[in-house]
Amino acid sequence: MKKLEGKIALITGGSKGIGKGIAEAYLKEGAEVIICGRDETNLMATGDELKEFGQINYVVCDITKLEDVYELANQIEAVKQKLDILVNNASILGVKSPIMKYPEEVWQEVINVNLNAQFFVTKALLPLLLQSKNASIINVSSSVGRKGKKDWGAYAASKFGVEALTQVLADEMSESNIRVNSVNPGGTRTDMRADAYPEEDPNTLPTPIDISPVFVYLASDESSDVNGQEFTAREWIGK
Repeated sequence: MKKLEGKIALITGGSKGIGKGIAEAYLKEGAEVIICGRDETNLMATGDELKEFGQINYVVCDITKLEDVYELANQIEAVKQKLDILVNNASILGVKSPIMKYPEEVWQEVINVNLNAQFFVTKALLPLLLQSKNASIINVSSSVGRKGKKDWGAYAASKFGVEALTQVLADEMSESNIRVNSVNPGGTRTDMRADAYPEEDPNTLPTPIDISPVFVYLASDESSDVNGQEFTAREWIGK
C-alpha cells in the first residue's frame, strides 16, 4: 500500500520549486493533492504536468489576504470536509542586504508572505485538520532560520519566526490528532536558490524530488508520534 493512500494534502506555493516536488512525491504515494498560489497559469501548468501521477487540484489564493485564505478553507471544507496534510511552503527571498540598507517595504513584504501568511493559513485550516484521524503540519524553514547569517535580513527573521510558530503550535496541539514539525530543505535546485546564489552551479544541488523523502515521512502515519521537531531534508536523501 502507498504511504499516503486516502490522505488529502494542501501545499502552499505548490506550482514550482520545492512545493512542486513535494506535490509529485505525494501523488506518487497515493495522496490527493491541492496546490495553491497566486499565479493561475503556473498552477494550471503544474496540474497538467503532474496529473499523470494522481488526483491534483489547484486553488488560486494569495495567502497574504485573509479573505483568500478563508475562501480556500471554505472550498476544501465544501468538497472534502477534512484535511490530512498541510505543507506551509510558500515564501519569497526578498533581497540580500545588510540591515542598515535593507528596504523597509521589502522587509514588510517578506515578513508578510513568509510568516504572517503561514499563521493565516494554519489558523484557517486547523478546524479541517482536526477532522483528520492523523493530521500533519509541515513548515518549510531554512538553515538561516536556525542560525542567522549576514545579509539574509527579513528572510532569516521570517524563517526564525516559522520555527517559533512550529514549536508553539506543536506544544498547543500535543494532546490532539495534529502534529507540527519543520523541515530545512538545504540548498536545492530552485529558482529562488539561483536568485540567492547566482554564481552557484545548480547542477551541484539536489532537486526538489531528491529532498522529498522527509516530507513523505512526516506526512505519513510512520511519523504519527513525531511532534515539534526540526528536520534537515538532505539527511533523508535516498531513504
